[in-house]
Amino acid sequence: MIRVRGLHKAFGESGRAIPVLRGVDLEAGRGEFVALTGRSGSGKSTLLNLIAGLEVPDRGSISIEGTELTALDDSRRTIFRRDRIGIVFQFFNLLPVLSALDNVALPGLLAGRPRRAVEARARALLESMGLGARVDAFPEELSGGEQQRVATARALVNDPVLILADEPTGNLDSASSDGTLDLLERLARLDGRTVLMVTHDPAAAARAGRSLTLVDGRVAQTALEAGEDRPLEKSGSDAAGVPG
Repeated sequence: MIRVRGLHKAFGESGRAIPVLRGVDLEAGRGEFVALTGRSGSGKSTLLNLIAGLEVPDRGSISIEGTELTALDDSRRTIFRRDRIGIVFQFFNLLPVLSALDNVALPGLLAGRPRRAVEARARALLESMGLGARVDAFPEELSGGEQQRVATARALVNDPVLILADEPTGNLDSASSDGTLDLLERLARLDGRTVLMVTHDPAAAARAGRSLTLVDGRVAQTALEAGEDRPLEKSGSDAAGVPG
């Protein structure tokens, strides 16, 4: 699903370039849940932004489903991101003037899809996340955990193959964090989406199937999940998974 080779990125500061990534290699398969850890300034969010096509590397390649991102111009990269990648932000980034339903539907409408179909999918996603009674609520009326679920539903509305989550539990209490991690794990194991999550929290990283550590702009460690890697069992309200 993702293949990154020899990725370099530097940023200017006081007239000189400061290297952030120094030759990153990374692979993730379909349905894999991978955590990206490391100290502040190690390049985690920069790497995520490059994979999302929000920034362009200085050197190296990024391939997603066989599409070479670095070969696309800004317009085609934007369209690819819109259609194939879902992004979940730490600070939710919900539009305060839109309801939960309208926030989730917005990417589909921007993609030019029929309003009725987009709103039906947005409603189904919210219902699958236990927010069926909150579709008309505005962000300020939602708890942090509810806002994160709305943000995740928005990331899924265009049916992406890849979910990028940047510190998705950073502003949540422990119960809401667990719920968010349950959802990301379900998206990978039950829905077959690839999930790449940046986190500074070892407990959150432990929920992933694999953990990569960035040190000084390079991947320094790969840790496999302890114990047997087995599919999640479907039970209760999660039996149907998330609408595909």
